[in-house]
Amino acid sequence: MSMQSPYQPDPAASSPPHQQATIAKIDIAPLFGPPSAARDGCDQAIMAAARDLGFMVITGLPGDCLSAESRKAMLKIFDLSEADKKKLYKRNFNKANPNYYRGYFPVTPGLPTYKEGIDLGPDVAHGSAALVEGDPLGEATPMPDDGAWHQAVRSYYLAMEASGRAILASIARGLGLDEELLLTAFERPISTMRFIRYPPRTAESFGSLGDEVWVDETHHLIGKPHVDSGFITLLVQNGVSGLQAQTRSGNWVDVPPGEGQVAVNFGQLLERWTGGTIRATLHRILGTGRERFSVPFFFEPAIDAVIGPLPLDGAHAFEPFVYGDYLWEVTTKFPEQAGLEDLRAPRGLPTPNP
Repeated sequence: MSMQSPYQPDPAASSPPHQQATIAKIDIAPLFGPPSAARDGCDQAIMAAARDLGFMVITGLPGDCLSAESRKAMLKIFDLSEADKKKLYKRNFNKANPNYYRGYFPVTPGLPTYKEGIDLGPDVAHGSAALVEGDPLGEATPMPDDGAWHQAVRSYYLAMEASGRAILASIARGLGLDEELLLTAFERPISTMRFIRYPPRTAESFGSLGDEVWVDETHHLIGKPHVDSGFITLLVQNGVSGLQAQTRSGNWVDVPPGEGQVAVNFGQLLERWTGGTIRATLHRILGTGRERFSVPFFFEPAIDAVIGPLPLDGAHAFEPFVYGDYLWEVTTKFPEQAGLEDLRAPRGLPTPNP
C-alpha cells in the first residue's frame, strides 16, 4: 500500500473564539519505573488533570510508537482500494463478511460525524489467544495482507496498552487504592484501536442537518460533541487542529495536536467507578475543509470484568455489572453497529460459588 503524506501543519486554520485554558502536559516516563519522587510528582499531576479538565497531553511513552514514520505506516490502511476496503467492512456494510464488531466502516453522509475508519481488537497484538469464541466482542479483526503494516500496528497497540495500564495504576495510587484493585479487571483487556480519516466535508454530505453542524461561519462539526463511554482514551493526532474539550464553564479549548505527544481523556465508566473523582469531559471535532487523521486507543477491561463500587469515601453506590454487557448496549447505539442489539445476549453477573 502506498501513502501520500497527510502530515502537514495547519497554521492557517483558525479556531472559533473560546476561553483560553491550560491543558496539562505531563511526561509519564516515571510511571514505568520504580517508586520515586518523580513518579509521585507524575501521579499528582495526572490526578490534578483528571479532576479538573479531564484532559491532558502526555509524552514519555515507551519505544518509538509516536514517530511520524510509525503513524504513516499504520495509516496506509486508507490507501487501500475500495474493493479491498470492502473485504474488511463490518457486516452492517457488507453482508458477505462475518465480522460485526471489528472492521472497517465507510463515510456515511447525512450524519453530524463525518468519518471513515477501522476498529482493531487485541488480536492484532496478541494473536488468537485474545479471541473469545461465541462473543462478537471477542471476534477476530479483519486485516489487510501487509506484514509491515501489521508489525507497526502491533508495536503501537502494545505501547498504548502499557501506557493505559500505567495511567490506571497512577490513578489508583492517587485515589489511595491498591493498584491491583483496578488493574485486575484489565487482565484480558479488549481494548480497541481505531484509525479514523475525516475527509473534507462536501455540501451534499450535510444532507438535512442544517445549522446544527455549523459552529460559526467557517467551522463545522465533523465529530459531534460527546463523552467517551469507557475508561481511558489515548489519542494521537496528525498535526491538524480541530479537537476541542469543554471546560467546566462551558467554553471550548483547543487540544494541541503536536508531534510526539498523546491527548488523554477519561470516560463515563471511569468517572462512575471513581465516584465522580475523575472527570469525563465533553469534546468535539471541528472541520475547516482539511483532511484530518487520528488514532484513538480505547483502554478497556476484560469482557467478563465485573465493575462495582470502589471503597472511596463519598462515592455513590451502584449495582455491579459486567463490562461486556454494558459495552454491547452502548456500542449498538452507534451507526456502525446499529440493529445488532439482539446478536449478543447479556451474560450477567457470575453465579457465586456455593
